[in-house]
Amino acid sequence: MLFLHGIGGNRRNWDRQLAAFSGRYRAAAWDARGYGDSDDCEGPLDFADFWRDLERVLDHLAAQRAHLVGLSMGGRIARDFTLQRPDRVASLTLANSSPGFDALSQEAAQAYLAARRAPLLAGKSPRDIAPDLAQRLIGSRPDPGVFEELVGSISALRKDSYLKSLEASVTQDRAAPLERINVATLVITSDEDRLYPPALAREMARRIPGAELVEIQGAGHLSNIERPGRFNEAVLTFLARCR
Repeated sequence: MLFLHGIGGNRRNWDRQLAAFSGRYRAAAWDARGYGDSDDCEGPLDFADFWRDLERVLDHLAAQRAHLVGLSMGGRIARDFTLQRPDRVASLTLANSSPGFDALSQEAAQAYLAARRAPLLAGKSPRDIAPDLAQRLIGSRPDPGVFEELVGSISALRKDSYLKSLEASVTQDRAAPLERINVATLVITSDEDRLYPPALAREMARRIPGAELVEIQGAGHLSNIERPGRFNEAVLTFLARCR
């Protein structure tokens, strides 16, 4: 199993999942290029670089096939990899993700960019914007320590790499042909996700042949962190059916 973090995260966002899944699976989480302990990427970023990196990770792990679990941007990367290399995907879990930025209204896309890019271009650091951004992403009933963990994750971002990821996402990740996904797929959403609301997830599940849909209650955009027990249960149940 390989877990892929969101645009404001790193591999540590999956610690609760690695502990739960490693007893049954060979489980790993990556730092995407420009995140965590991975190197920064030089020059412009092509969003397709991420799925190509994912193939190199699987090659490094000598894994011909893997169960992919991606949150938000990680789901968009896993989705693209599945469309390009379906023979290497045992199953696909898309958590709090989207089919591309054209799926959002113009107002929602502008709000997304304004909250993230504009302050950084004005001279602020990821640490400066972390508390406000975390508050926008998290649900109304976080467990103790979850908000602080998310603030720490956003604060650890590298400004230039994060801006590249934002730019590549909004300009390049558009109109993914979900109908062509032909592997077992689970779509996870949360009732309090304001970025990618449940209606978007339901439409994704409708478009992906045979996809299952789970809605987690009491969570915002980071369902794996905010409600790890329910998240893990949903994925484990799905994988048991895949087997």
